[in-house]
Amino acid sequence: MSDSPAETATQPHLSRSLLLTMAVASGVAVANIYYNQPLLADMARSMRVNSHQAGYVATATQLGYALGMPLFIPLGDFIQRRKLVSRLFLGVAASLLLAAAAQDLWWLAGASFLVGLTAVSAQILIPFAADLSSAGEQGRTIGTMLSGVLLGILLARTVSGTVAQHLGWRTMYCLAAGLVVIFAAILAVRLPHADRSSHATYRETMLAIWNVVLQSAKLKQVCFVAAMFFAAFSAFWTTLIFLLELPPYHYGSQTAGLFGLIGAVGAGVAPLAGRVSDERSPRFVVQIAVGVVLFAFVLFWFATRSLPALIAGVIVLDAGIQAAQVANQSRVLSLAPHARNRVNTVYMIGYFSGGAIGSLAGSWAWAGWKWPGVCAVGVACMILAAIALASRGPEETARVG
Repeated sequence: MSDSPAETATQPHLSRSLLLTMAVASGVAVANIYYNQPLLADMARSMRVNSHQAGYVATATQLGYALGMPLFIPLGDFIQRRKLVSRLFLGVAASLLLAAAAQDLWWLAGASFLVGLTAVSAQILIPFAADLSSAGEQGRTIGTMLSGVLLGILLARTVSGTVAQHLGWRTMYCLAAGLVVIFAAILAVRLPHADRSSHATYRETMLAIWNVVLQSAKLKQVCFVAAMFFAAFSAFWTTLIFLLELPPYHYGSQTAGLFGLIGAVGAGVAPLAGRVSDERSPRFVVQIAVGVVLFAFVLFWFATRSLPALIAGVIVLDAGIQAAQVANQSRVLSLAPHARNRVNTVYMIGYFSGGAIGSLAGSWAWAGWKWPGVCAVGVACMILAAIALASRGPEETARVG
C-alpha cells in the first residue's frame, strides 16, 4: 500500500548530511565491539591472566552483541528511534568507562558484555535510514550505511592498536567513550521524529521472531553456515596479537591493528560476490567462499615463519568472509520479503553467536596448541559449514510467516 498524501507530506527528508551522519554513527557504534582484538595481550598482562582467559573479553563482547539485537531492536517499533539510539549510545559510553576502570578479568569481561549489548545501534539506524529515504533510493541509502559500518570495523582495530601502543588500552576505552557521547548528542539533535507505531506488543514481536526460526529449515541452515564463517574469522583475529608477539615478529598492538587495513583489500570482493550471486546463486558463492577461507588457513599454517604468508592469508580470509556474508544475507533476505527485519535479526544473532564461539575456541586452542591449534579451529569450522551446505538440497522456496 502506498503512503497517503498526508503521510508523504509529513515524511522527514533524508538529506545527504543526515545520511552521512547516520552512516558514520553506525560505524562508531560497531567499532566498539572490535576495539579489544588487538589489545588482548596488553589486557592479559594488565590483569595477570593467560591468553586463553583474555579471550573471554572478546567472547563476552560478541555474545553481548548477539543478545542485544533481539532485546533492543524490536523496541524501535515502540519507542522513538531517536530516543532509543541516543540512550544506547550513552549506555555504550558508560560500559566503555566501566571497562576502562576494570580491576580484574571478570570485571572487564562483564563490562565488555555490556559494551556489546548496547552497541547494536547500527542495526536500528540502517532500517531507520531506509524508512526515511525516497522511493527508489533505499538501495543506495543502505549501501551508504553499510559503508559506514565497514569503515568502523576496519578502522577500529587500527586505531585501538595504535592508541594502546602509545597510551595504553585503558586510554583507548576512555577515548572511545568520549566519541560515543559526542555522537549521542549529535543524534539526539539531528535524528528526526519519524517513527511508525507497531500494533503488536513487544511479547508478540519476540514470539514472531522465534516462529521464524521454527518455520524455516533453510534459515537455520544459513544461520549455522554463517556462524561457522564468523567463528573461523573471530578465532583468527582474537589470537593474532599473541602470534605477532612471538619470534620472529616481536610486534605489538599497533602492528596487530594495522592488519585490519590489510584486510580491507580482501573486502573489495563484496560487489563481485553480489554479481555472481545474482548470475549463478548465493549458494554457489558460499560454496566458493568455503574453499577460499580454507585456503586462507592453509596460508596461516605457514605464518609462524613467513610474514608474506600471514599478509596473504589475511587478504584471502577477508575476501572469503565478505563473499560469504553477501551471499548468506542474500539467501536470508529472500526467504520472506514481508518479514525481512525478523529473519535478519535471527541471522545476525546466529552470526555473532558464532563469533563468540570462535573467539572462545580460538583462545582455548592457542592456550593448548598455539598457532597450529588456531588453524585447526578455522579448518574445522569450514568443514562443518561444508557439511551443512551439503546436507540440504537445492535452494528451496521457503515460506516464513
